[in-house]
Amino acid sequence: MAKSIDVSDLDIYYGDFLAVQGVNMHVRARSVTAFIGPSGCGKSTVLRSLNRMHEVIPGARVEGKVTVDGQSLYDSAIDPVAVRRQIGMVFQRPNPFPTMSIYENVLAGNRLNAKKMKKSEADDIVERSLKGANLWNEVKDRLAKPGMGLSGGQQQRLCIARAIAVEPQVLLMDEPCSALDPISTSAIEDLIHELKSDYTIVIVTHNMQQAARVSDETGFFNLKAAGQPGHLVEFNSTQKMFANPDNEATEAYISGRFG
Repeated sequence: MAKSIDVSDLDIYYGDFLAVQGVNMHVRARSVTAFIGPSGCGKSTVLRSLNRMHEVIPGARVEGKVTVDGQSLYDSAIDPVAVRRQIGMVFQRPNPFPTMSIYENVLAGNRLNAKKMKKSEADDIVERSLKGANLWNEVKDRLAKPGMGLSGGQQQRLCIARAIAVEPQVLLMDEPCSALDPISTSAIEDLIHELKSDYTIVIVTHNMQQAARVSDETGFFNLKAAGQPGHLVEFNSTQKMFANPDNEATEAYISGRFG
């Protein structure tokens, strides 16, 4: 079940340094939300705070609220590992597990959750996930081969298959195409369109055209000056953001006058 996300008064710290300040937004279920903005403005930091990956960094913490369908992610009773199971993450560089076959790569998350699986159940998860990531037809005859033997674009789709194998409600993608060629990028963008019927997707991208192509809503992040915290300047429907933004800084960034 795809879930909506609400962020209110979110401040994100690295030790004493306030990296991102005062973020408020509502991410709709079954939609694609893009985060854009210049380097160092906190896009990826905000993304990682949505599944509690941020606090893996020593000294890192957040203040404020992140709720998924009304459930507070940072409630003291909540297990961060359970959060990361519900909210999957796909990183910038494809990162299949190097010693594992394609088949075992897809199942890695399920195995981590320590459920004993019958072979037939495992086979079903692998097929469903690879089909979901548009990779099944390319790899079905070599599932026992290493995941690292695939091309970069295929490896990234394998990582998406691994993320959806545990049936999360939300998928976070941190510049999932920045290491890929245009053809692979196009395949991932098509896949994002298909996946949003089942998942809530948040994507960080440096590619403005990509944000315009894949997202329903866009958040523009910026910083006032170097060393100052990043902040959310504007959050709007992507169509409005690219045609008629509310904020001059948004327009300057989108039209390429800075950043």
